[in-house]
Amino acid sequence: MLSQNKPIFNTFSPQSRVWIYLANRDLKEAEVQAIQPVLDQFSQKWASHNRQLKAGADVLYNRAIVLMVDETQAGASGCSIDSSVHFLQGLGNELGVSFFERFAFGVQTNEQIKFMNKEELKAAYDSNEISDETLVFDNLVSTKEALDAQAWKPLKDSWLKRMV
Repeated sequence: MLSQNKPIFNTFSPQSRVWIYLANRDLKEAEVQAIQPVLDQFSQKWASHNRQLKAGADVLYNRAIVLMVDETQAGASGCSIDSSVHFLQGLGNELGVSFFERFAFGVQTNEQIKFMNKEELKAAYDSNEISDETLVFDNLVSTKEALDAQAWKPLKDSWLKRMV
């Protein structure tokens, strides 16, 4: 899934660490185009204890920012993770968006990806717009392997089930 967007990720170990940050609104295509080079620049300079990280970043579905570190080369430390959080806070301030939305849930309906808040997700489930078989985006995956293979799963198999 991710590898289709960023060919560089094909060289990352399946066990590479992943962090997914959800925006509190859909990003406009122009915003995605503008921030991708900024994400690439951050990734290229991202370091841990003065050691360069093999890192990358991508925007998925005009809503999620994915940061990835291949820790077979150097591991991300608490300080380096803090620097990524501060970076995303600053980027969000520039765009007027928060990348720390805890209650945005990606749902695949009619071959489209839609993000809903908690109330919308519950209402969609109650009205049978979505069901236990509807594919939902698990933004809590923590490795490249999980992102590629398990980021989309039926609602019934996801932690999101408890939200409905």
